[in-house]
Amino acid sequence: MPCASSDGARFFRSWLQDPLRVAAVAPSGPSLARLMTENIAIEDAPILELGPGTGVFTQALVDRGIAERDLRLVEFDEEFAVLLRMRFPQATIVHGDATKLKAMQILARGEAGAVISGLGLLSMTPRAVMSILSGVFAYLRPSGAFYQFTYGPQCPVSAPILDRLGLEAERVGGTWRNLPPAAVYRIRRQSKSPSSN
Repeated sequence: MPCASSDGARFFRSWLQDPLRVAAVAPSGPSLARLMTENIAIEDAPILELGPGTGVFTQALVDRGIAERDLRLVEFDEEFAVLLRMRFPQATIVHGDATKLKAMQILARGEAGAVISGLGLLSMTPRAVMSILSGVFAYLRPSGAFYQFTYGPQCPVSAPILDRLGLEAERVGGTWRNLPPAAVYRIRRQSKSPSSN
């Protein structure tokens, strides 16, 4: 079981080293982890997780019945990647940059049923966000969804980027029991409107 105090210290250290990349001073809490994973089912496996950090969302997925072997975790921070390998030995952990997701080939095209993200998209350039989302939706099934949390008041992916990539976002919930309070968005391919004759 993860130790909250040592995880907090690890997270804070990583934030001090690179605050724009880590984008949070502490790991997400259990309330946010439940909210991030509550719409994900065993049938959605395999699941891709970006920026798992200390594995709070990963553990929530396992608690929902997702087998570790069906998890693909992409983590940029080497210390977190080592920790994840110890905590989730059957998962596939890739120490890498999520902006280069397409080149990683960690899943077949269109294989994943869901992607969850702990990345700080608000602190990234539009080009980086587009690169991540392009990679995500290359791996997702047509009906698959991308779940992203934010501490901001609106979707962390701007409307122009969503439109350009043919995506739509909806807020699925928020929690005041996280520090800081957070909201979760589900991003999917735009539903095709019926053609008119």
